[in-house]
Amino acid sequence: MRSISILGSTGSVGDSTLKLLRQHRSEWRVEALTAHCSATKLAELAREFDAKIAVVSDEACLPELREALSGSGIEAAGGRAALIEAARRPVDITMAAIVGCAGLAPVMAAIEQGGTIALANKEALVSAGPVMTEAVARHGATLLPVDSEHNAIFQCLAGNRLSEVRMITLTASGGPLRLLSAEELHRVTPDQAVAHPNWDMGAKISVDSATMMNKGLELIEAHHLFPVGLDKIRIIVHPQSVIHSMVEYRDHSTLAQLGPSDMMVPIASCLAWPERMDSPCEPLDLAKIGELSFFAPDETRFPATRLARAACEEGGAAPAVLNAANEIAVASFLAGHIPFTRIAALVEDVLEQSNRPPRPATLDDVLAIDEAARRQAQAILENA
Repeated sequence: MRSISILGSTGSVGDSTLKLLRQHRSEWRVEALTAHCSATKLAELAREFDAKIAVVSDEACLPELREALSGSGIEAAGGRAALIEAARRPVDITMAAIVGCAGLAPVMAAIEQGGTIALANKEALVSAGPVMTEAVARHGATLLPVDSEHNAIFQCLAGNRLSEVRMITLTASGGPLRLLSAEELHRVTPDQAVAHPNWDMGAKISVDSATMMNKGLELIEAHHLFPVGLDKIRIIVHPQSVIHSMVEYRDHSTLAQLGPSDMMVPIASCLAWPERMDSPCEPLDLAKIGELSFFAPDETRFPATRLARAACEEGGAAPAVLNAANEIAVASFLAGHIPFTRIAALVEDVLEQSNRPPRPATLDDVLAIDEAARRQAQAILENA
């Protein structure tokens, strides 16, 4: 049996991971399951999979979790320190699926354990790329990318050298708002922004997809995962979401990974790596799909990818500032406080106005940059 901890077990990636484990139940032992505050659901999952420990990061939810696990023999814990300790437990693979900067410290704890981390938290590499990749090398850990695009690149690179790569192409669906005019984008509601045509994702990631910031964050993540040089990583809009990414080699051969729009495919790739495992996904039917189309991204209506590339080129603290400002902007939009088009504009305002420190050397440095950028974004919103 292989052991696994799932950080963020009640979210969409955690849910897909558990669906796969159910299909292969005899092959897996669950060590730790975590959630932010979904105590009842977390307890149900911990009982179902006989987890050793269940952790809520919001300590206020711990009494509810303890009550729900009463008599089960499963340890219950709460708070940030408990979450980090759970991530440190030695397992064969850690599924790191906590959304946002909240996942930084747990991911680092798992890396310091020296195990294999299936990374579904793109903000970890965006905000703390050099700090995290240096820790991976120092502790002998292995990072496996869960994002469908990065997992596709990982599969296309198998057996090849990065020095042979001419271009990496990240594909983007374009989101649900791809065809709207600038005026129409200004009137977009949160319900419209989260209604992704191809993927079933959480609200924050869905809004990031609608603004194209998700692709900008993935550009930065790819820069750290596959260090071929930023000039060799590009974005192309592919509305059908069938080709998940491509790698072109120096001989102009291009390898593409195709599959259904279901996160269980890249998750299964990570769980079974370096082997393969069955998944319950529908097989790809190209004849039914009929045609595949591709477009250059429009960085006038959707400036997020331009901002992300500029932040990545600057390096240092800029990517962490970009990510933090975006999290504040998206939360404000979802709460109905700002229009859709203000999301990228607020991120650009913070990037232009922030006094950035030198390149962060530690996780604490990254968290301090993140907190300062959040405060600045809030201040700009309050003074608008």
